[in-house]
Amino acid sequence: MAKGPTASPLGQSDPAGWVRTELETVDFGDQRLNKRAFKIIEKLSRRPQASIPQAMGNWAETKAAYRFIDNQKVTADKLLIPHLQASRSRMKQESLILSVQDTTELNYTHHAAKKGMGTIGSSAQLHGMHVHSTIAFTPERVPLGILDQQTWIRPEEEFGKRKARRHKTIDEKESYKWMHSLKATEAVQKEHPDAVFVNVGDREADIYDLFLLASQLESELLVRASWNRCVDHQENYLWDYMQAQRVAATRKMTVPVKKTKRLRTATVQIRFARVTLRPPRARAKEKLEPIQLYAVYLYEPNPPEGIEPLSWMLLTTLMVTCAEEALQVIDFYAVRWCIEVFHRILKSGCRIEKRQLETFERLRNCLALASLVAWRTQLLTMLGRQMPDLPCDVVFEEYEWKALYCFVYETTQPPEKPPRLADAVMWVAQLGGFLARKSDGYPGPMVVWRGLHELTAISRAWFAFGPGRAPP
Repeated sequence: MAKGPTASPLGQSDPAGWVRTELETVDFGDQRLNKRAFKIIEKLSRRPQASIPQAMGNWAETKAAYRFIDNQKVTADKLLIPHLQASRSRMKQESLILSVQDTTELNYTHHAAKKGMGTIGSSAQLHGMHVHSTIAFTPERVPLGILDQQTWIRPEEEFGKRKARRHKTIDEKESYKWMHSLKATEAVQKEHPDAVFVNVGDREADIYDLFLLASQLESELLVRASWNRCVDHQENYLWDYMQAQRVAATRKMTVPVKKTKRLRTATVQIRFARVTLRPPRARAKEKLEPIQLYAVYLYEPNPPEGIEPLSWMLLTTLMVTCAEEALQVIDFYAVRWCIEVFHRILKSGCRIEKRQLETFERLRNCLALASLVAWRTQLLTMLGRQMPDLPCDVVFEEYEWKALYCFVYETTQPPEKPPRLADAVMWVAQLGGFLARKSDGYPGPMVVWRGLHELTAISRAWFAFGPGRAPP
């Protein structure tokens, strides 16, 4: 396979092989289960928004899918491990990988037959499960794969007992999820010592223990600060210290207006400095050591009237000694938004909250299957942007791209060679409702998702009434 910018992040050139690539080493101890996993994911990827019976196509396949999900030999970890191995292969082509982590809640409150769910949100009446995903992205936002996915339930008897959690050690708390993700990143870092891995977390990840752990590892850490921590400087507190630094650069950023779909341009000031964080006062008995990090402070001094100013305080183990490096850290943190897109695809695209599989373990297995489909959709979207000149058969089956071309151009004669990937992705997005006006920019993953759903029906019609070959 060719190296450099034209190489396919899918790691293979077989146009029918994305499922085979991601599950190549799957092993449930039963070849029948291995083959069933391939078939289920292929069918789910063709009709991602459909129910399991609709996606499977008939009652025999539906029963087989339910038996697979309920089989004790099938676990979410066994489903994701081969994908992680494929992801590591893709990472060999990269010199810098952003390992982004975030939590979402899956709400199963209204599923009458649910069993074993815990509380979610701020109400004891809401039930479901928590999911904490870690995904590897390139700086250009191409998703290389799922590095880690933690799932758990919060017991009902612990609801409202936040004070009691203060007496637990860090590995007994839910917040240990951030350390678990960082350790998963470090495991991959050791396999690729020449690459730089940066684990990225939002304000919930502003945990002193996480910074302590990062100081002992090779992989880097980037977190948006939440607490105005004490610092070992004249100003005593983090925000005061950073506000006292000189403005190193200004930048214009396009940002969304909260609770709307509108975008606005914000002019921000950027400051950076090396900073020494003091241990939390409440943990004085532990005699923890101060931590030296770098801070990058982004602030909008003159926001529009009635608009909250843009403000990011970023803490990182990455060295920041100039304005260019500070701007790079900001760009790295901006990639964190991509994991929210991944979780949105899971919910709105895969409709994971609509799966009525009754138990936590069944839902967890279904989540692993859906996560692979969601990752593929996000990958497809970003490849069209970052590698537009790749032939589209790195992603689409032959019968898919031929059916797509003939449908778009209202012809029965497809081209001999596959079109560009960017063109194929744009056509799929238009099937999903994307208008493709000059002001619309690139299509997003949700319109691509809807377009893939439409492409399934078009491809089957192509096979039934045209010269296409049968889908597998």
